[in-house]
Amino acid sequence: MAKVLEGLYYSESHEYVRVEGEYGYIGITDYAQNALGNVVYVDMPEVDDEVEAGEEFGAVESVKAASDLYSPVTGTVVEVNEALEDQPELVNQDAFANWIVKVQLSDKSELDGLMDAKAYAVFCEK
Repeated sequence: MAKVLEGLYYSESHEYVRVEGEYGYIGITDYAQNALGNVVYVDMPEVDDEVEAGEEFGAVESVKAASDLYSPVTGTVVEVNEALEDQPELVNQDAFANWIVKVQLSDKSELDGLMDAKAYAVFCEK
């Protein structure tokens, strides 16, 4: 069973958002990194790029497959996790600690359309 953390918001495409004030940290879930296998590359946007809820913003490549990343929220990228450029496998070690991008949220009401931990856990069992 994949790890699901309380207090985060989850999308059906297996990204999460951890909200801290006006910012959201976006990454892939434990379920997603398990499904992908050994991550070998993370393609991230640039700082100041805009991300749109439901739109592609990058990709994660593993030895098995490549998977597009879809932003669960709209906002402006204020930071990328540079550690992943040299050590993409950090996503496998702890997907929740190793977020991919930090965005300044444009519309916090978008969070209402995402799943909480309980709903996401049920979603993953299907």
